[in-house]
Amino acid sequence: MCEQYVAVASTPFRIGGLWPMTERLERFGLAGFGWGATWLGADGELHSHRDIGSFREDPARERVGNELTRAVLVHLRRPSKFSTIGLPDTQPFDDPAGRYAFSHNGDLANDSAFRTRYLEAGRLHGKADTEVGARWLEDEWEGAGSVPAALERLHEVFGGHANLAVVTRGGTAHHYAGNDENPVFTFEIRLAGDTVRLACTGMYSLDRSVFTYVAPEAVNRRIVSREQTASL
Repeated sequence: MCEQYVAVASTPFRIGGLWPMTERLERFGLAGFGWGATWLGADGELHSHRDIGSFREDPARERVGNELTRAVLVHLRRPSKFSTIGLPDTQPFDDPAGRYAFSHNGDLANDSAFRTRYLEAGRLHGKADTEVGARWLEDEWEGAGSVPAALERLHEVFGGHANLAVVTRGGTAHHYAGNDENPVFTFEIRLAGDTVRLACTGMYSLDRSVFTYVAPEAVNRRIVSREQTASL
C-alpha cells in the first residue's frame, strides 16, 4: 500500500515546495514505513535519499527539500510484508549505471520465477518483490525502445497490481498505471510562480479524493488509464 509520485518542471524548483503535499500523501495514504526520493541534480546526475522511518519524522527531509531540481521521484512506503522493512528494500531503486531510478506500488505476482536467478548472481540484497523487478528492468532497459515500453513490458512479465514510476538522468519522469486498487492521476501545481507537473497515486481511494486531501490546489486533473504510462 505504498504511495508515489513523479514531478517535473521546465526550470529548477525547490523540492521542499512539494513537502506539504508529500506529508499529506503519507498520512492519508497510510504509509510511513520508509520513504525515499531521487532527483536530478545540477551536475546532470541522479541523487537519492532513503530512510526506513516515516517522511514526516526524518530530519534529512529538510536537506533534501533544499535541493533544486527539474525532476524528482518520491516513494512513501507501506510494505505488504513488514519483514521487508529495511534499507535494502526502501525505494526508489537506483540503476547501477545511473540511467534512472525506479519505484513500485502494489505487488508483482511472478517475482518468484526470477528471484532464484538473481540470488544466484548475487544481485539481490533485500526480500521485497520490487527489487526483483528492478533487476529485470536493469537488464531490459536498453532493448525496450522507450521507458513506457519498458514499464508496460515489466507489468506484462510480472503481473499483479503494479504502478511503476521512473525518473531518468535525462530529466524525464514516467508513471505507469497498473494497480486496479490505486489509480494514478496527473495534475499541475504552482510553486514559486512556476508550473510543476505531477503523476501521483491516489491513496487507495477509488475516486478523486486525492484532490481533496492531498493536492487541493491541483489544476488540469486527469486520471491515467489502466495499463497506460504518463510521461512528463
